[in-house]
Amino acid sequence: MRGCFVTGTDTGVGKTVVAAAMVAALRADGVRVAAFKPVVTGLDEPEPGRPADHELLGAAAGVAPEAVAPQTFGPAVSPHLAAELAGTALDPAAAIAAARAAGASADALVVEGVGGLLVPLTIDFTVRDLAVALGLPLVIAARPGLGTISHTVLTVEAARAVGLDVRAVVLTPWPAKPSAMERSNRTTIARMADVEVATLAAVGTGVGELAAAGATLPFDGWIGP
Repeated sequence: MRGCFVTGTDTGVGKTVVAAAMVAALRADGVRVAAFKPVVTGLDEPEPGRPADHELLGAAAGVAPEAVAPQTFGPAVSPHLAAELAGTALDPAAAIAAARAAGASADALVVEGVGGLLVPLTIDFTVRDLAVALGLPLVIAARPGLGTISHTVLTVEAARAVGLDVRAVVLTPWPAKPSAMERSNRTTIARMADVEVATLAAVGTGVGELAAAGATLPFDGWIGP
């Protein structure tokens, strides 16, 4: 299965934008690309002016949001708790099967995780476990500002500890005039983690904008097996 898995150093660090930008750019290049996210939470607390994660990914891929995320929940809490509050539980095997099915019908699959790498989908199955099961190269979205060095290097180490192939870190939203600290963060992460560090500027939610932004990313080297 060809593709990549987009995770982040935390929630709200730009995973969906990075994933959607890559999906939109691939689609604009004529690649049959699928997007997948195992679960979306927080629909009861939408971010003003922005679509939900599966809506943005669906628009980028040209499919309905329901085709991207098999399960959604209202509360803005971790997936395992959201499912518990709804009186159900997530099924890791079903999530793995759904992701593989999405990838089977496309030339490339972009999977977006939920929150950070160790977020529990169930109490015994994390986002990292899903990434391992799918065997896709990892791309890590991270903030460019203060605190990002430790958060990012920890995420890289947690990924490599289980054999995941970390292809790149993407700092976003990258300012037009980055500060000395932001520039230092980029070079420091690259040196400490021995990883490619790309940047992505702030981008709107239009598919054309996402495709143009995605085209600035050197993702050809990130898409595996």
